[in-house]
Amino acid sequence: MSDDKKTNKGQGIAPTSSSSRRSGSERAGSDRDVGHALRSVYARTVSEDIPAELLDLLGKLS
Repeated sequence: MSDDKKTNKGQGIAPTSSSSRRSGSERAGSDRDVGHALRSVYARTVSEDIPAELLDLLGKLS
């Protein structure tokens, strides 16, 4: 087994050769999907309330 296969094992990383077989439009669609997912997660995270415990700790710093 090569070092590349050992490094990627169990990490969900596709080998370079298979990802380079996708067409430009497939990559663009996938990139769009990932971008949308990241923006969605970021928006939900930003809208979450700050836990009271953290606010209390921050208050003790000042």
